[in-house]
Amino acid sequence: MTARTMLDKLWDAHEILRRDDGTSLLWVDRHLVHEGSHHAFAKLKERGMPVAQPDLTFGVVDHYAPTRAGDMAPDIRRMITTLGENARETGIKLFDLRDPGQGIVHVIGPEQGLTLPGLLINCGDSHTSTHGAFGALAFGVGATEVAHILATQTIWQKRPETMRIRFDGALGAGVAAKDMALHWIAQLGAGGARGHAIEYTGAAVEALSMEGRMTLCNLSIEGGARLGMVAPDDVTFAYIKGRPFAPAGEARTAAVADWRALISDRDAAFDREVAFDAGDIAPTVTWGTTPEEALPITGAVPDPDSLPGGKAAHARASLDYMKLTAGTPLDRIAIDQVFIGSCTNGRIEDLRLAAAVLKGRTAKVPGLVSPGSTQVKEQAEAEGLAKVFVDAGLEWADAGCSMCVGMNGDRVGNGKRCASSTNRNFKGRQGRGARTHLMSPAMVAAAAVNGHLAMCGPCWRGGHERLEHDRRACGGVGAGECRHRSIDSVAVHVAAAQGWLWRVPALRCACG
Repeated sequence: MTARTMLDKLWDAHEILRRDDGTSLLWVDRHLVHEGSHHAFAKLKERGMPVAQPDLTFGVVDHYAPTRAGDMAPDIRRMITTLGENARETGIKLFDLRDPGQGIVHVIGPEQGLTLPGLLINCGDSHTSTHGAFGALAFGVGATEVAHILATQTIWQKRPETMRIRFDGALGAGVAAKDMALHWIAQLGAGGARGHAIEYTGAAVEALSMEGRMTLCNLSIEGGARLGMVAPDDVTFAYIKGRPFAPAGEARTAAVADWRALISDRDAAFDREVAFDAGDIAPTVTWGTTPEEALPITGAVPDPDSLPGGKAAHARASLDYMKLTAGTPLDRIAIDQVFIGSCTNGRIEDLRLAAAVLKGRTAKVPGLVSPGSTQVKEQAEAEGLAKVFVDAGLEWADAGCSMCVGMNGDRVGNGKRCASSTNRNFKGRQGRGARTHLMSPAMVAAAAVNGHLAMCGPCWRGGHERLEHDRRACGGVGAGECRHRSIDSVAVHVAAAQGWLWRVPALRCACG
């Protein structure tokens, strides 16, 4: 029997038929729709067609969800109301603003147990690749495809080529999944994985939490991939256990046995393979107007003339838009505001990491923190994380896509520079004239307390017996003001979970 990749197994399990041109008709297990689906519902209504499988379709209010108190703009209210009407008329489950499970679609899908290994999941949003972290076949679709799925619970697709990206070794101090994603995209380019289905493997991927894996898969699309996946394992199964829509009891036992068989066969061949040493990855930030224009925070804005091929022209345009000068150290770029949230980095682990940096410190610039879901918000408040953000001077908001795309009115001002935990830094992405720098939540927090891009802290390095703290990790804070002599239990827990600390006892700060 021919060895098969995980993509092969998932594709074969969902293929109903294949045309002569190679296009497959696939069964869709979960269809997630948000406010932007109104065109598709309108098409069905015009033709007098029902939703084929309303029990497999789930509506979510997220892109237009208000995150702050105040009057709702008429256009925003109309979008939310229309989704509600469509959901009621067609009998689909809706996570609306009053639902305790409301949040960003790519956060609540996993949170509710709707996202499971082996499923084919579609949504009219490119970051549907997030769900691939569970070993699901998940990818975004267009408005016409949304209508087709609503009407038939199927989708026509050509099988993408396969690509394995392996991260060997262990991540260094303060390096997160966001840095892994920005690193490979910077190395291979925004089109480096164009049209491929990525499977992420290697020791560094296996060591990630489910939140980290979701971040990695979420950003696959920014490197041109059709989707991203991680093979399900015990970390996956533990995350899923007990969630509302997840199987339980004997059904769970049987499901886990099936899920374990989804991994790529040992001798399976991929169309393309790329490997990175996780130890080479540093905390990373973007400097331009595409995720591939990224460098370690210790670097400097590049000279466009030093870049290869046709990248020089784009780099010049990026620097002009971002109002940056070649040679400027990245950690000296002043910012106007910060944003923490989005389907990329709005989960509880992300908020813990940011809060560990902010605790006991004051932001020098304004900022907004929008949790990825109502459940994440409630958990963050119960853990005291929300108080950390508020005490630091940041605004604690409700759940939604918020400032990632600005459809709900949360925007970066014209000409303003924002350190953001989101996924896209295109021109005007966060608002007309907005200048976006992408980075991990911890790096956003460090930028907030410094007023400029900076290394996050606590970021540690060293051996097993003595952990030294790099002076740069204070983000410019002087030795007399170092906050890292005492690390609270949350910070230690988070650091240990991220592999930042080899031994927790006898922490010693070398700042002074």
